Amino acid sequence: MLVRLQKIIADRGYCSRRRAEELILEGKVFVDDKLENTLGNKFEEDKVIIKIEDTILKPVVNKSFHYIMLNKPIGYICSLKDDRGRKTVNMLLPKELGRLFPVGRLDINSSGLLLMTDDGEFSNLVMHPSSSLDKTYKVEIDGQLTMVDKKHLEQGIVLEDGITAPCKVNIISIEIGKTTFEITIHEGRNRQIRRMVEAIGHKTISLTRLRIGPIVMSNLHRGEFKEVPSNLVDEIKRTCKYNKEHNNYVKK
Repeated sequence: MLVRLQKIIADRGYCSRRRAEELILEGKVFVDDKLENTLGNKFEEDKVIIKIEDTILKPVVNKSFHYIMLNKPIGYICSLKDDRGRKTVNMLLPKELGRLFPVGRLDINSSGLLLMTDDGEFSNLVMHPSSSLDKTYKVEIDGQLTMVDKKHLEQGIVLEDGITAPCKVNIISIEIGKTTFEITIHEGRNRQIRRMVEAIGHKTISLTRLRIGPIVMSNLHRGEFKEVPSNLVDEIKRTCKYNKEHNNYVKK
């Protein structure tokens, strides 16, 4: 069966489909010893041999995927390697699990729930904007978050890349010099919450992701991980597919 190259790469567990497209355009992908740097080309998914840098991707036979929830510590980046020598999240997982890549990102100064997998289609589904999967974060900021600030966050903040979608904010505590609250969003823009907080005149002190869809980070210390139950993986797939089909992300 003829399948687009980026999908084959994702299906073989090397990376997400989006990242595969980037690698193709960067001229890092060879198919049967021939450079492929154009998107859209299709190949026999069960026959082609793909080489990306020093890694050879052979056809997959009855592959079972891994779905891991990791409590990412501060100081790690969501990448499989870094030319600046920084610590990467895959260093926290045993090599026996194979090549797992992060689903989405948490910046180096943020912590909390991070999904990792070798299922490229799952990663692509979850990260696609139309999947509209809710994510909840615990945020600590300097100063006092007023009711006006809260309303602005919930209704949408104008950023340089457009207005943010409506979200939910629950204030946990207001103390002298700082406020702690939970925020639930379904977008995945770069450093979105930090930029939203900055736009209303505050600075983010700490940011921790607590939940992705039905998956809640509990009983995991920093750096610890465990398998995501199969029923939750299936629930995420159903939710994302339903949202894509019904365009729920536009309505929120």
